[in-house]
Amino acid sequence: MNKITTVIKKEPVLSIAALCMIISMFFVPPSAAYIDYIDFRVLALLFCLMSVVAGLTRHGLFDKLAHQVLAGKMQRRVLFAELILLPFFSSMLVTNDVALITFVPFAILILELTGEQRYMIFVVVMQTVAANLGSMATPVGNPQNLYLYSAFHLSAADFFHVVLLYTLLALPLLVMSVIFCPKGEVSVELPESEDSGSKKHIYMYGVLFALCLLSVFHILPYMILLVIVIAALFIMDRSLFRDIDYGLLLTFVCFFVFAGNIGQIGAVRTFLQEMLRSHPLLASMLASQVISNVPAAVLLSGFTTDWKALLIGTDIGGLGTPIASLASLISLKLYMKSENAKVLRYLGFFMLVNIIGLAIALIFTH
Repeated sequence: MNKITTVIKKEPVLSIAALCMIISMFFVPPSAAYIDYIDFRVLALLFCLMSVVAGLTRHGLFDKLAHQVLAGKMQRRVLFAELILLPFFSSMLVTNDVALITFVPFAILILELTGEQRYMIFVVVMQTVAANLGSMATPVGNPQNLYLYSAFHLSAADFFHVVLLYTLLALPLLVMSVIFCPKGEVSVELPESEDSGSKKHIYMYGVLFALCLLSVFHILPYMILLVIVIAALFIMDRSLFRDIDYGLLLTFVCFFVFAGNIGQIGAVRTFLQEMLRSHPLLASMLASQVISNVPAAVLLSGFTTDWKALLIGTDIGGLGTPIASLASLISLKLYMKSENAKVLRYLGFFMLVNIIGLAIALIFTH
């Protein structure tokens, strides 16, 4: 029982996905048709991207970047803007959850070193919003983008035409948010970072990341990419296989099966089709608030051809409740580990900022 509780606490979304899958199996018994539910291209691309990002993280690329950008004397508002924009831009390439895992602890460290802890809630919440909004900008920015890009066979032009407006809107608003903090100068003296990797490995992962992008944009076949990445890791960095988030891959498999089974249940299929036919964007946004935007994208994609509404709805649906985006839960957990964490105050400010952001985004969808 203790082991089950530990798994649920460590992988809450995977646990929910597995439960949904198991319940759906009572309505649609397991068969060979289950294989057709699974999008192996998405799983392969996710595995490759997670491997590359884990490698870049292990070998200190993001640590070095943060040291270079943040060290020295600067205005308080400039420091906060940099802390907020680092996850905004990095999430476009390494996903929103990785950006927050990397830069939220950095922000907490810097605020503690500079005696600016009173602004910790503001900075961490704004970092979370920035990562969720920045990750909208690219197909690899978050898992639901990658899934929808693949599932609907989108072109780069189609995708960027839909999302770039929101990115261009978010950037100035995020920068302007620091005006709520008083002026003043701070000096950031960071401890020397450990040289945890080599340039050789960073270059290798840089090349692999470029190959991942080629595969995402349908230039390089995903099976060739998968073979290259596995071979490179096996030869150059074998222990990295332990750092990959297999829980996310299993979560996708569970929701693929769940969504496929739901599609076989006539009454449920009709209900979802009607809901998405009348209000596809609102339906996907509201579903994201309850089950998170990644599962919402997987579940609803089988019941609508309106990929634009689904893409926008699940992306801006990452704003809102703490469970609307898995990345938001990561930030909350990291903040809770900080000294003198005020969780209720954090959640109150989080909800306020997210509701305002969601309202602004909805205004620009019409």
